[in-house]
Amino acid sequence: MPTVAKDTAHARTGLPFDRIALLLQGGGALGSYQAGVYEALTERALHPDWVAGISIGAINSALIAGNAPEDRVAALRAFWESVTATPFGMPANFWRDMGFGPPRGDFAHSMLNQARAFGTLLGGAPDFFSPRPWPPFFAVPGTPEAQSFYDVAPLRATLLRLVDFDRINAGEMRFSVGAVNVCSGNFVYFDNATHTIGPEHVMASGSLPPGFPATIVDGEPYWDGGLVSNTPLQWVLQDRPRTDTLAFQVDLWSARGEMPKDLIAQEVRQKDIRFSSRTRAATDQYKKMQRLRRALMRLLDELPDREALAADPALAELMAEADDKVTQIVHLIYRARNYEGASKDYEFSRLTMEEHWASGYDDMVRTLDHPDSLARPDSDDGVATFDIARPDPTRT
Repeated sequence: MPTVAKDTAHARTGLPFDRIALLLQGGGALGSYQAGVYEALTERALHPDWVAGISIGAINSALIAGNAPEDRVAALRAFWESVTATPFGMPANFWRDMGFGPPRGDFAHSMLNQARAFGTLLGGAPDFFSPRPWPPFFAVPGTPEAQSFYDVAPLRATLLRLVDFDRINAGEMRFSVGAVNVCSGNFVYFDNATHTIGPEHVMASGSLPPGFPATIVDGEPYWDGGLVSNTPLQWVLQDRPRTDTLAFQVDLWSARGEMPKDLIAQEVRQKDIRFSSRTRAATDQYKKMQRLRRALMRLLDELPDREALAADPALAELMAEADDKVTQIVHLIYRARNYEGASKDYEFSRLTMEEHWASGYDDMVRTLDHPDSLARPDSDDGVATFDIARPDPTRT
């Protein structure tokens, strides 16, 4: 079993936390937003001890955990520039390089994005996935060709090129990716504390049907973890033993939005709701449970002969739940532009990738510049959520 390094964030950064966790949601082409967030974190020397992801978040997690700290941003850049390269040797930013400048107005930008998304549907994304020669309806049932429209063999080669899996398994950083067992329906986390991680574990987390086939891990087929939960927040928060944690939760889908005005906007809103995975609801539930744990800790501190009480197995189990740990959740959510549309998760153009990357970087810089973003919670429940993306920065 791999050995995972002990938490060292407090010693490295001087922050009042024992652990820094980076939590990355799934969202396809939107994932370059997370790369920009990570670049801003590295500039402040905020290197996570634990990175957890789903789908594209799993790929970004592998690129981070599978490289030395000084090489991680370069690995992320290499991946995102590779998968957004244009076919036939055309310039990556053809529109800009031809002297037209950025598209003017939402309509022009939307048309350009939709054209590039249509190109992805037809031709795939370089070094990521490629279309099969024949539609799956003509393939022999039970074969990978019958299960999906695209072949993900290019992604495996890319992961082996850009990710050092020996480094991940050495345990310098805790690493977790979520997937769903196709046959049992059970949600599973592949974690380097319990598994020897390989490219198949990362690919399993992003095997979203019918685009991609199931990935076989230890003889079992797995699909994209986003089918059950697109956010790894709960996995990290329920870890034992609990520690004072600074968690950066980076979401690619916004649970909040306006009433759609047409069918296209309706499809966009459906995706946002489905894949946002109720992050705030999970946070609220955790705050409630932590409030009870801290109250139990205060109660136990007032009781005489605490060691004698622990002799009762039922009381010992209850006492084990008591703690006074704190958690600061810094929440960043990508806010899609009006022109992106329902194809925003598979629009792999270089121009859009750079927009997403810059948005993530800018949002993280603005967040870290706020004095409350890295503060230790002082509430009764010991949990605070900081979100600067709202009209007024909030810390609740």
